[in-house]
Amino acid sequence: MNRDNMLGSLRNLIIDMDGVLYRGGEAIAGADRLIDFLRQRDIGFRLATNNATRTPQQFVDKLAGMGVQVQPHEVITSALATASYLTGIAPASARVFVVGMDGLQIALREAGFRLVEDSAEFVVAGMDFTVCYERLAQASLQIRAGAAFIGTNPDLTFPSERGILPGAGSLLAFLEAASGVQPTVIGKPGTAMMEQALSSMAAESATTAILGDRLETDILAGHRAGLRKILVLSGVTDEAILSGSELQPDLVFDDVAHLHTVWEGVLGD
Repeated sequence: MNRDNMLGSLRNLIIDMDGVLYRGGEAIAGADRLIDFLRQRDIGFRLATNNATRTPQQFVDKLAGMGVQVQPHEVITSALATASYLTGIAPASARVFVVGMDGLQIALREAGFRLVEDSAEFVVAGMDFTVCYERLAQASLQIRAGAAFIGTNPDLTFPSERGILPGAGSLLAFLEAASGVQPTVIGKPGTAMMEQALSSMAAESATTAILGDRLETDILAGHRAGLRKILVLSGVTDEAILSGSELQPDLVFDDVAHLHTVWEGVLGD
């Protein structure tokens, strides 16, 4: 399918945030116009991020500060997907030790789990910008004592206004090395978030695309879920990485402003 036919047939879009709509605390030019365009054209969308540090409302507030207007129900995080996964395998009163921030802690509490400091049945780890050695040591000890090890997402890095920084996957790698246990990882490139997004929009995979900046998470998740795959080069993946990868998107754009301009041209008035 060529570019124009593909863009013309899309009815829904699953959008990553880091590296797509913003880098750190700075909006990427055109993010607000893309969201406005999707609403004007009645193209359904969900923001699906591996970032588990914030709640949906906190992401809404962050985006609003950048001029991008979305609603909490339009945001799906790996924290929510992780809480949903844990609900399916554990009683609501299960004891959970958390390495993570508000987004993960609140999602787990709202799902009914008890957040504890010892004798945990599960260790759930995501990104934590304030994490210290002692917290990681406690997590490792509890995994070694038999707690099941679950990670929110595998991203080793994430793009920021300062450059590429360590991500949740780096913390998971630390804990795996320290405990000798490989985590069960929930976020992209797993398909749980894709399935949640499709269900919430009553969308079909054949007319839905994922829009992301990472081949190994966004594009691979889209491939596994049977979605169209759109890559922007405004985040982690650059042209050198793309050219050296066996995994390829269907379409590539410089950024969301470039995508918006082309898509609007395809659809016309």
